Amino acid sequence: MKVLIVEDDFISRNLLQKILSPYGECDIAVDGEEAIEAYKLSRLKNEPYDLICMDIMMPNMDGHEALMKIREIEKEMGIRDAAEVKVIMTTALDDPKTVVKAFYRGGAASYIVKPISRQRLFQEMRKLGLA
Repeated sequence: MKVLIVEDDFISRNLLQKILSPYGECDIAVDGEEAIEAYKLSRLKNEPYDLICMDIMMPNMDGHEALMKIREIEKEMGIRDAAEVKVIMTTALDDPKTVVKAFYRGGAASYIVKPISRQRLFQEMRKLGLA
């Protein structure tokens, strides 16, 4: 499995990397702009990500905007539905407006409220067929 962890907070980034690295290669991006560049590069190399864990609140470009741009890139490349990268949005916000925006406007596959636990992350990965 190939994973992109997009998180501006060092502790959260480190935690996700420790949880996920035994299961596959983990790349890191610290904001939405880096996430888009990493995503494009993975597609150019024909080594696409299976999973992106992306924080919503980040500097430069937030997770919502980055996810929308990733979905635009996929559409331009003819990548649809099941072939789209699975994205789990992570955030400290637990309000319905944020959840709706992540799922319906951005096309997220899942949503986890911080603090992230190993059990919760793997539960969501199993639902997505990744664990």
